[in-house]
Amino acid sequence: MRRAALGLFGLLGMFSLPPQVSAEGPSDYSVLIISRERLEVATTCEIGLYLNDQLAGRLFQEQSTSFNLPAGPVAVRMRLLPGQAPGCLPGIENQRSTQLNLQAGQINKYRIAVDQNGLYLKKASLGY
Repeated sequence: MRRAALGLFGLLGMFSLPPQVSAEGPSDYSVLIISRERLEVATTCEIGLYLNDQLAGRLFQEQSTSFNLPAGPVAVRMRLLPGQAPGCLPGIENQRSTQLNLQAGQINKYRIAVDQNGLYLKKASLGY
């Protein structure tokens, strides 16, 4: 009986110890907001957002999306995605990407716009 009681107290004592394990990793993030709220891109096609050459989001007209990203450089590329609407096959596109340097704790907002070279990001105000 005495052994069982000592074992029980020992087990309960272990649970009261503070944990010694901590999660290491990036703790400072930046917020990147990309919007297609204005009608600057005159197409009904879906636009794919690629972050560091990985498809990270899709935007239709009047939509926006946001990403919590670690601070540092990120490459953003956009392209028209094939869809159900006629004329949404991208064909040959300019595959340029925009290099952004994100700072920890910052909120960065960009709008998608188009010019003779294709889609690009235009800095926008947060409007808060």
